[in-house]
Amino acid sequence: MTVEVPGPEPARRQPNRLIPRRMQRGYPHEQMRHLSIGGRVLRVAVREGDPCWPPLLLCNGIGASLELLQPFVHALDTRRPVIRFDMPGIGGSPAPVVPYHLHTLPSLLAGLLDELGYERADVLGISWGGGLAQQFALSRPDRVRRLVLVATGTGALMVPGHPRVLVKMVTPRRHREPEYAARIAGELYGGRARRDPAVARDLLHLTSRLGPARGYYYQLLSGIGWTSLPRLRRLQVPALILAGDDDPIIPLVNARIMHRLIPNSTLDIYSGGHLELAVDAERIAPIVDAFLAPGGAEDDPGR
Repeated sequence: MTVEVPGPEPARRQPNRLIPRRMQRGYPHEQMRHLSIGGRVLRVAVREGDPCWPPLLLCNGIGASLELLQPFVHALDTRRPVIRFDMPGIGGSPAPVVPYHLHTLPSLLAGLLDELGYERADVLGISWGGGLAQQFALSRPDRVRRLVLVATGTGALMVPGHPRVLVKMVTPRRHREPEYAARIAGELYGGRARRDPAVARDLLHLTSRLGPARGYYYQLLSGIGWTSLPRLRRLQVPALILAGDDDPIIPLVNARIMHRLIPNSTLDIYSGGHLELAVDAERIAPIVDAFLAPGGAEDDPGR
């Protein structure tokens, strides 16, 4: 049974340099709450929009709370409903008692859409969240209208980043120590973080909410043994693949492989790194908006 319990207000409402001032005023109302779905409690933010538009469900990267993508949400068309959530043990969602795996998570996303009253949604996943988005689209294609995959790969079977880069992701230290986050930003995230390392510190600490360390490790472990590679040819959902040309975590070649395997996919390569969806949201959000624009045969509920 799904029940709703009171949730906290979004953390850190102060102005942020990653969100232009003109975008910090008058943006659509968001509701923040905690929902119990299948025995797991999630902190969820829902931005209201045009009820005729399909909602956009955002799946975040490892260790990142829903606030991290606030600049991107601000940059999207205000008519677009947006759903964000914290994974169990991340941000404001309580840590689960036992670990979970990516293979088991489609039911969690389906339950979230059920609770919010949506039959289908557009789904965007970044980094680890891109794996979750792929798994959801493969397992429940009836619930996904369109798919956006950002700075992500195919899991265990992919071209990995350099070991000296990946080792920095083994612990949540960058989420807990602002100066460390700035110090490693260029090498880890590439793109604008090479020129301005403070953007990574701001995203991870000024716009995010810290969860328990256990939540980070559970999320990290959830991807062990998971891969979408052998199944991508069966993915019939229209997909937009966004990848940076300077992403140390997910090398660009992975996006090219995914584009070749996913039948109905579009590849857009942007100049930048792993965090560009948030640090350069005004450039990337219009690309996503255009791809997700309502209309076409896939919006016919009779299909």
